[in-house]
Amino acid sequence: MSNAITIIENVVHGAATNFASVLTDRSLNFEREAEFAIQTISGNEYSTKIALQNRQSVVNAVTNIAAIGISLNPAKKQAYLVPRDNKICLDISYIGLMDLAMATGTIKWAQSEIVYTNDRFELNGFDKPPTHTYNPFANNRGDAIGVYVVVKTADGDYLTETMSVDEVNAIRDRSSAWKAWMEKKKKCPWVTDWGEMAKKTCVKRAYKFWPKTERLEQAIHHLNTDGGEGLQFDSRPVHDAELANIWIEQAQKCESTEALAGVWKTGLAEIKQAGDMAAYNKFKAAVEQRGAALKEVEAHTVEGETSELPTD
Repeated sequence: MSNAITIIENVVHGAATNFASVLTDRSLNFEREAEFAIQTISGNEYSTKIALQNRQSVVNAVTNIAAIGISLNPAKKQAYLVPRDNKICLDISYIGLMDLAMATGTIKWAQSEIVYTNDRFELNGFDKPPTHTYNPFANNRGDAIGVYVVVKTADGDYLTETMSVDEVNAIRDRSSAWKAWMEKKKKCPWVTDWGEMAKKTCVKRAYKFWPKTERLEQAIHHLNTDGGEGLQFDSRPVHDAELANIWIEQAQKCESTEALAGVWKTGLAEIKQAGDMAAYNKFKAAVEQRGAALKEVEAHTVEGETSELPTD
């Protein structure tokens, strides 16, 4: 075994040049990441076996750490090296994805949680985070019914994405890892850590509406390709200006904040289904502008009265 560990150490340290050439986050230290990698691989007999059989996959995985700019530090819970499809792969957690978004300035703050039947979950007014209350000491919170992620952007906007259990499992059923489990009973994170994968799935769908950065895009691409998850979301081709203008016109016709709230909710649902970020930004700006004008009128009509628009 000591000989195997020596070989793994040599393989990992052999990635030093590649690591340095693609490093995107200068706070990452190769020696520390190499130590984490060696500990992870040598601490699992199956991982050690795969690493010895496919040494290039180890080099690739360590290089991806630098290219994406994420750490294997177990205390951070951002990323792991796992054996998959006869190779060592870099796996990124939902925490890692959110940390990447925050580190690159895409968002200021993020939270993702599972919602159970005995919890209370509500979407609140426009530009506000949802309400999720539960007893953390309860012996049974019921069955999982959904998952959500809420983020605060650099502009101060709150964006919330929700997915039901059925929606999550529909995505799970299309993943290569789940198919391998169904066909060969080969364990995967969907079997051992459904909650973590549900959060990651929700984050991956939500990120389409976050401001983009190359590192976050690369991390998502890695998970969908080399990472072996194969999580894809259905979308349809749309014309940004056309879709935005349809709903902007509806918003501008609204004569009350209540009516505007209905247009916002309906239009947002269609835009999110299309995955059209450009239309979202245009529509949101128009709704905010119209909403401000309507609130000013309503404030003169009924002193102190204001109304809120629903969040996404």
